[in-house]
Amino acid sequence: MARPCRGSPVNKHDLIAAVAASTNLSKTDAANAVDSILTVITKSLKKKEKVLLVGFGTFQVSKRKAGEGRNPQTGEKIKIPAAIVPRFKASKTLKDAIN
Repeated sequence: MARPCRGSPVNKHDLIAAVAASTNLSKTDAANAVDSILTVITKSLKKKEKVLLVGFGTFQVSKRKAGEGRNPQTGEKIKIPAAIVPRFKASKTLKDAIN
């Protein structure tokens, strides 16, 4: 996957191109595959299901408590509501692969 400059993030278009190149799928088929995977992960998280990809990591949701923050421009205190947020934990295999 050729990157325009070192350290720039891999975006969805780059990911689709890499999948197409490594699987001999057309870019359209690769885009459909990537979109399907992302849709399954999103729908699972919406149902508060854990998504475990062995050798890669785990996606899950967690509750973030409500709290207080500050508006950085005015310094005014603001209330931050509680929310359900996605989390990702990399597997040991992934951690070892990048180190």
